[in-house]
Amino acid sequence: MQRIEHIYIDGAFVTPHGQEWFDLHNPSTEEVIGQVRLGDEHDARRAIAAAKAALPGWSRTTREERLAALARMHKAIAAREDDLMQAIVLEYGAPSQRSRWMATYPAEVIAQAMAALESFAFEEQAGTARVIMTPVGVAGLITPWNSNAGFICNKLATALAAGCTAVIKPSEMSAMQTRIVAEALHEAGLPKGVFNIVNGRGDVVGEEISRNPDIAKISFTGSSAVGQHLVSAGAATMKRVTLELGGKSPTVVLDDADFASILPLVLMAGFANSGQACIAGTRILVPRQRLAEFEQAAKEAVSHIKAGDPREADTDIGPMVSAKQWERVQDYIRIGLEEGATLLAGGEGRPDGLHAGWFVKPTIFTRANNQMRIAREEIFGPVLTIIPYEDEADAIAIANDTHYGLSAVVFGKDLQRCERVARQIDAGRVLINTLAHEPRAPFGGFKYSGLGREMGKWGIGAYLEPKTLLMEAGQVQ
Repeated sequence: MQRIEHIYIDGAFVTPHGQEWFDLHNPSTEEVIGQVRLGDEHDARRAIAAAKAALPGWSRTTREERLAALARMHKAIAAREDDLMQAIVLEYGAPSQRSRWMATYPAEVIAQAMAALESFAFEEQAGTARVIMTPVGVAGLITPWNSNAGFICNKLATALAAGCTAVIKPSEMSAMQTRIVAEALHEAGLPKGVFNIVNGRGDVVGEEISRNPDIAKISFTGSSAVGQHLVSAGAATMKRVTLELGGKSPTVVLDDADFASILPLVLMAGFANSGQACIAGTRILVPRQRLAEFEQAAKEAVSHIKAGDPREADTDIGPMVSAKQWERVQDYIRIGLEEGATLLAGGEGRPDGLHAGWFVKPTIFTRANNQMRIAREEIFGPVLTIIPYEDEADAIAIANDTHYGLSAVVFGKDLQRCERVARQIDAGRVLINTLAHEPRAPFGGFKYSGLGREMGKWGIGAYLEPKTLLMEAGQVQ
């Protein structure tokens, strides 16, 4: 039983003012495996004050000084990879292959921030003016439970690269990962107050961050409902906001696609991170004239997808993160049946042979329409919906008929046609015949999937404000 009783403020691990203890669970067994003491509004204000005090010094650091600090962070985080992986498997339940990626990703995103910083243009000429990109101020960074360590390191490294200081509100459900990250970042020896970490509830610590006038910017990854609230709450103090929110991403299968070759990618797009992924391709759009063929191939392919113990090497889908999330997914499976969709695979309850743990059968509905709730609402679990379409125009219309617009995938043999379709899909990222990630490209969504972009130069730019300098004509610069 782990007891995590400290938060990190002004360069030190300190006991929170908050008194609440939050239980941590192993989602594979449902057992309580630890507790974390949560901070409160008082702790959040202390952290914000520390970041504010550190801002003048950090914002004036050179590119080289920031790169050196990021390099120390990278080394310290990379050294804790094995510890992170154990924590991810234990408190989150990601399968071993996914857990290994999630354990290496935090160091990778720091390296990516360094690469973006090395070539970032903080000044440029605009006619007779000089434009200087200036740190926006103290950033509030709010991270989700589905990749907590990675999001902490990505948001923090980017904010620091821009010259901002930060207060981090991680998911309280990921406290074991957070502690490892905090210990590593402490070892990196950054100046006091440059980063601060306060475990706490969103409606307590997150609320203080959203309303405190000393927070200039919020970067949040999570649900669209919370994102909308943060925009509203932050408006009173004119906060800059970057939001990476939910998705109901379409996977568009064109009529010339080779089903046998693409189905592993189709299922990977939908079931990635046990379905607990904002980018998950949960709406599979299939040409009606080939629907029966696709159904047969998909049913065969999904029969080889294993949900179970994340420690076993052949497990593809781990448990849901919590009992609440498991119940949510079960509710949507029941809704799909009630709405009249055809159950192609999976269904209610745990997979065969599992009697404990928040496990879900890999589930596929077919012969659905885009007005069903299972096609419109984010489920955040391993539940996919096949929707038939009539022609290319119909496929594009269905793909765009959603409140979301985070990601999409297009599969087909004719690459020119694939690109033509991709250009017409309203999403921040569209992949063609691949699930690859490009960290130098911007990431974010249209519509209710978010505001702004992260990654690469766009990520750094989101923490900066342009300042124009004009000098009297004839003066020497």
